[in-house]
Amino acid sequence: MVSDPPLRHTPLEAVHERLGARFTAFAGWRLPVRYGSELAEHHAVRRAAGVFDLSHMAELVVEGAAAATVVDATLVGSFAELAIGRARYSLCCEEGGGVVDDVVVYRTATDRFLVVANAGNRQPVAEALEAAAVGRPAAVVDRTDELALVAVQGPRAAEVVRRLATPAGAARVGGLAGYGCAEVELAGVPALVGRTGYTGEDGFECFVAAPAGAALFEAVLAAGRDDGVVPAGLAARDSLRLEAGMALYGNELSRDVHPDEAGLGRLVRLDKPAAFPGRPALERRLADPAGPRRRLVGLAGNGRRAGRHGYAVVAADRPDQPVGRVTSGALSPTLGRPIAMAYVDAGQAALGTQLEIDVRGDRAEVEVTPLPFYRRRGADGA
Repeated sequence: MVSDPPLRHTPLEAVHERLGARFTAFAGWRLPVRYGSELAEHHAVRRAAGVFDLSHMAELVVEGAAAATVVDATLVGSFAELAIGRARYSLCCEEGGGVVDDVVVYRTATDRFLVVANAGNRQPVAEALEAAAVGRPAAVVDRTDELALVAVQGPRAAEVVRRLATPAGAARVGGLAGYGCAEVELAGVPALVGRTGYTGEDGFECFVAAPAGAALFEAVLAAGRDDGVVPAGLAARDSLRLEAGMALYGNELSRDVHPDEAGLGRLVRLDKPAAFPGRPALERRLADPAGPRRRLVGLAGNGRRAGRHGYAVVAADRPDQPVGRVTSGALSPTLGRPIAMAYVDAGQAALGTQLEIDVRGDRAEVEVTPLPFYRRRGADGA
């Protein structure tokens, strides 16, 4: 009998244990799922800020004279023209056009990019980048084990992060636009700070050397204690990203999902010269006037019954014939109503369409609604 490999541990684990975290296994890592009430953590992020340990994410550096060419030859987006100090969300696809992973790419120099991938897809994304680097003056360096990633998310995030920086660094942090990044000193250590996140709030993701991660996490909590800043775990992160309509790999995205089905066809840059995995298949799909046969939609209902991953979606007049499946769902803490994302037949995807979710044999009425479910005030969609 083959046993599962031992779970990996982030460099912040001792801090989480001191804070009373409950842990769960996620993508091969032992991670904090909550510290007390996941509902309280969710609300803290919406009202003040939460601090997350994301050190399990894969960090892959592409560097060298052909670094931009390698990234362009791996991902569906265009990065040759990405300015230094900017970041971009993109996809890595396989030859059939299915999604291998969704990533965020930071350009930190003319010849250097940081590609942040999901923990469970570290190897396939690294292999895709390495394949594109063959014969080119560029190298792919996996720095996952060398870095810690601390995310500060919420309306007070900018103020709290600025408190940890030098005066010059605080000005750079405050001046960052959405999806901007800068190298500054935080709590006395060098950090790459990106104004990015996964919660629908303003926020920052801070990359530091692994030994400095725990001290930075605690410094953020200390700097924001009077503002209501709290540590937050995976449970709150999931409910926050669902309200923000953000895809989760393994739920909304997989090798069986194509970008156009997920509403991400806009990320595919067919105007760039580089060939990338899946380009011919995606060209055919995006040129098809009929569009995809299924689409990712938002579903909102009333009451307290929420659809969950895998639950069937049916049309009211055809209750025995599923028209889709829920990919993620929960009772929204912010909105106070059930919400879900689901893939449904294209003919059932129009806004306002009335559908039902089979919730363990009962029917919950829902309506196709725009994504995201929640948008912060002043959000610019960057």
